Amino acid sequence: MKHFRKAFCSACILTSLVLFGCGGNGQPDGYGNFESTEIIVSSEASGKLLFFPVEEGEKLDKGAVAALVDTTQLHFSLQQLLAQQKGMKTKKPSLRAEASVYRQQRSNLEQDVLRYRRLVAEGAAPAKQLEDLENQVKVVERQIASVATRNPEVDQEVRSIEAQILRIRDQIKRSSVVNPSTGVVLAAYAEEGEVTAYGKPLYRIADLDSMYLRVYLSGSQLASVAIGDSVDVLVDGEKPAEHKLSGRVSWISSKAEFTPKIIQTREDRVTMVYAVKVLVKNPDGLLKIGMPGEIRFRKATEG
Repeated sequence: MKHFRKAFCSACILTSLVLFGCGGNGQPDGYGNFESTEIIVSSEASGKLLFFPVEEGEKLDKGAVAALVDTTQLHFSLQQLLAQQKGMKTKKPSLRAEASVYRQQRSNLEQDVLRYRRLVAEGAAPAKQLEDLENQVKVVERQIASVATRNPEVDQEVRSIEAQILRIRDQIKRSSVVNPSTGVVLAAYAEEGEVTAYGKPLYRIADLDSMYLRVYLSGSQLASVAIGDSVDVLVDGEKPAEHKLSGRVSWISSKAEFTPKIIQTREDRVTMVYAVKVLVKNPDGLLKIGMPGEIRFRKATEG
């Protein structure tokens, strides 16, 4: 009986070694999960959502109008500012006309002053009249100076109104939410008819035509991979690793980290690893966010 047990144990150990040796060549070089660059699109205006046709699972093109926020009050404010701008601009010709009248008055008074100076010198007119005329010239000069100081004030007010008009027009433009990137709507956070606010998220979108598989490699494996390298990406179907796709290494972390718990066993989690992103085309929609995958390095002869 003892001989039988020894023979049975020896057979088990031999079988295990054979199986381990056969399976070792097909082991993946890295495990991970698929992810995509997600964008949260938020409102840049406050008001009622008059138009919001976004639905989860829908594909939106870049530049498509995804939402419209009510701009009624903004349009009223714009009309008020335009009227103020027009009124301020009419003040410029009025000031020029007023200054012209004062300059003419000064010219007339200066001629009178010259005439009265001759009369006073000849003793034909009292000095008091000459003094009064000279005082009138000084008054008119102060009025001309006052008009001149009002010109910069009008110019400054016009510039201030123009800046407010630009701000209102920018707010009106931002009330139309333009989709920033072609992709699929992952989640919608609002409904048409709701009142939104500045900075409030409206929907989340991601380009699923290209996905990233984030895998973790040990320091010893980094020598076998470089940015731009092509690798085989395997994903499960009805059978494990049924689908084989082509991927390209697009990013390698420069800093080591502890292996994520979802990737390896408890013993391996204490190992320092490097995150690597592999870009994979997904035109048929096979890959989903969060789906597990694995990579295998290609041999030099495979290119």
